[in-house]
Amino acid sequence: MTPGVFEAKKKNGDTYYRTGITYRGKHVSLGSFDTEKEAGKAYLDAKKIYEDSGKKINLTNYHNLKTPLSHDKIITILNHRDNKMYIKTPIYLRTGYFSYFLDKNTELKFDNDDLFYYSSHRILRRQGHLYVNDYGMQYSILQRFGIKSFGVSGKDYTFANGDDTDYRYQNVIVINRYHGVTKIDINGMEIHETKIHLNGDFLIGRFKSDSVAAVAYNKAVDFAKDHGYKKQFIQNYVIDYSPKEYADVYTEVELPQKYIKYIESL
Repeated sequence: MTPGVFEAKKKNGDTYYRTGITYRGKHVSLGSFDTEKEAGKAYLDAKKIYEDSGKKINLTNYHNLKTPLSHDKIITILNHRDNKMYIKTPIYLRTGYFSYFLDKNTELKFDNDDLFYYSSHRILRRQGHLYVNDYGMQYSILQRFGIKSFGVSGKDYTFANGDDTDYRYQNVIVINRYHGVTKIDINGMEIHETKIHLNGDFLIGRFKSDSVAAVAYNKAVDFAKDHGYKKQFIQNYVIDYSPKEYADVYTEVELPQKYIKYIESL
């Protein structure tokens, strides 16, 4: 048997081959393969990278390596070799931050404060949206910045340096934190506009605070649901208020008569 390769059996009795390598006292699983030849090649390639003291195989050219090793595993090995820390997700430690290599063409940058989280949560991408699976649920990585799910770049958030792969906290600027709330400019004054989408958009009001605007949206949702409107609304969790403060703002907010009459006519 090829060094580092072990024969194993699937539940249906089919044979497959597992391989792993030990580096700096850490056993690193390299994956499972259909053939002994593939598994052996993966082992030898991993060994070659680990023993490459001149770092001829590095982040700039690793994708040219013809190997059965997965992209994620190569990044893991490079980081383990260069930074002496094993991380199971495709993270490479930098000075003051870290890179998460989503694929060979996509390098995401994060603050070290997020290292523990992303070392145990794999980032996935679907239709351009980045998310993680956590406790059986899918969470957008934007939610860690207080940005609503499926927030729109340029409308709900923006990047200070123009780099939409740089998710370091100082670079992510949140514009609209809440569902149904949009920051607008009227005669040089920053206003937060609340709209609710039914068959079209209903303007609920314009407010000086996005928190008040978010409460107004929630109240509009409650009114619609109380009158039997069948739609799954996402309501806002307003972090700026205590329960009593929230109740006071909720009571003070007045829904427009046009909206009230429309809901009551359904």
